[in-house]
Amino acid sequence: MSEDNTKPSRVDLLDVMDGFISKILSIRKILLGVTISGFILAPFSIGLCIFLFTHPHFFRVLQGEYKFGLALGVLLGIIIAVSIAWMVIGIRQHRMLKLWNKKFQEYQQQKDEIDKKIASDYGIDED
Repeated sequence: MSEDNTKPSRVDLLDVMDGFISKILSIRKILLGVTISGFILAPFSIGLCIFLFTHPHFFRVLQGEYKFGLALGVLLGIIIAVSIAWMVIGIRQHRMLKLWNKKFQEYQQQKDEIDKKIASDYGIDED
């Protein structure tokens, strides 16, 4: 068995990296959706819960219907906690995507420059 078959080549590694980057680009829209929902839906949920907590009839419901009021108060508290966590995740996701996009653009630029240099050094036509 030759040694070439057992060691992965540099070209294979670059193909794997390009495939991985292509896959990331394809799921980027989903990640953008997570970011947008963290920026829009989470603050909306928090605002709605705060409105309910500050509404004068809310405390009447809490006092009049003990079990329902207790469950409602707990559920609203959970909604606020989850919304805050989702908002933090959305902000972190936005920062990560922004950084990743910047690094990816730099990678693409360097790759194009290297491809052009190799093509000009060896007289290969780029199409």
